[in-house]
Amino acid sequence: MKVLVVGGGGREHAIIKKLKENQEIEKIYALPGNGGIAADATCVNIGATDLDGIVRFAGEHQIDYAVVAPDDPLVLGCVDALEAQGVPCFGPRSEAAIIEGSKVFSKNLMKKYGIPTAAYEVFTDAEKALEYIKTAPIPTVIKADGLALGKGVIIAQTREEAEEAVVAIMKDKKFGKSGNSIVVEEFLEGPEVSVLSFTDGKVVVPMISSMDHKRAGDNDTGLNTGGMGTVAPNPYYTEAVAQECMERIFLPTIRAMNAEGRIFKGCLYFGLMITKDGPKVIEYNCRFGDPETQVVLPLLKSDLLTIMKATTDGTLADTPVEFFDKSAACVIMASKGYPVAYEKGYEITIPEEIADCVFVAGAKKEDGRLLTSGGRVLGVTAIADSLKEAIDASYDMVEQIHFDNAFYRRDIGARALKAKAED
Repeated sequence: MKVLVVGGGGREHAIIKKLKENQEIEKIYALPGNGGIAADATCVNIGATDLDGIVRFAGEHQIDYAVVAPDDPLVLGCVDALEAQGVPCFGPRSEAAIIEGSKVFSKNLMKKYGIPTAAYEVFTDAEKALEYIKTAPIPTVIKADGLALGKGVIIAQTREEAEEAVVAIMKDKKFGKSGNSIVVEEFLEGPEVSVLSFTDGKVVVPMISSMDHKRAGDNDTGLNTGGMGTVAPNPYYTEAVAQECMERIFLPTIRAMNAEGRIFKGCLYFGLMITKDGPKVIEYNCRFGDPETQVVLPLLKSDLLTIMKATTDGTLADTPVEFFDKSAACVIMASKGYPVAYEKGYEITIPEEIADCVFVAGAKKEDGRLLTSGGRVLGVTAIADSLKEAIDASYDMVEQIHFDNAFYRRDIGARALKAKAED
């Protein structure tokens, strides 16, 4: 069986490593992949948004199944294009991927179907948005409507910051066309939880919960990033919270999408805030999160390809999805200066005995050497019986890896440990 995985980051590396456990798969292609993924799949230099190139490659190489992992190709219609050529896929079609592709769509969907989320206003005119900011509750959250590499959300602590955010997004076009419309929403308080879920458009099977660490610096300081580390499971996601989420958020979301004629199949990611009024949706993603995937998939006991095919075929209700009763921690090693400016081209050395625990995100292969080529370079994941053991093991491995200008947070999982101690 030949499988194609679209994408080239740490998330895709985690997916590929898990797919490799299936003995039926004889070949995995990664488009475009990266220098680290090349150790586990055949990388082909076709960009993730080159839909024509992807479809042509799939036809020429008789691909049996495709996994479209990143948000951009999903929103652009990569699944639609591949399925039109007879290639079954994991991932939603573009009509369903809009749940991430447009913040305005997803907020209006939640409002229409009574799914708990923050109060909000939508603006397409910068001057009207600035007028609203003058009296809006502070702090407030400003979101670009479209995709912005996970960085299109600004939490404004003052009215001045809110005004600057509106100008940056709507007038200066910091995120391009994604900022043509914005959402200004209520600032929610409480612990955040990420829940990835498998769905075939009928049933929802949540994966193990996780906790992301978005800020660049320790103690949640510095700029927002794509994620500096994760732990799983998330101690704030109790059985009672999980049940409430299923009844009030997960199933209602799938039903809402069905009612809109936008059947969602694939991985639906729920970004949640556990407020004093119960869990509320901060955001939806139409795919596996990054770096959440790097802690969730290593804990998956069942076969990933079997589950993925069940989401495609609509047979998820009859497919076992089991996870190991363990904890996982992932520490992201990044290039100094990320998420703004950083240098590239530094050689990475990873001891062979821990290579299986490393997910490569921003690295290229050159003359047999692995070199840094991105902001987030590696995700180092450990699994253990307890969260403390997993965190310690992950940092032990981080200390064995070297590249110049490397930096990483030293408090990944600290908040989760504190929550467990208070439990």
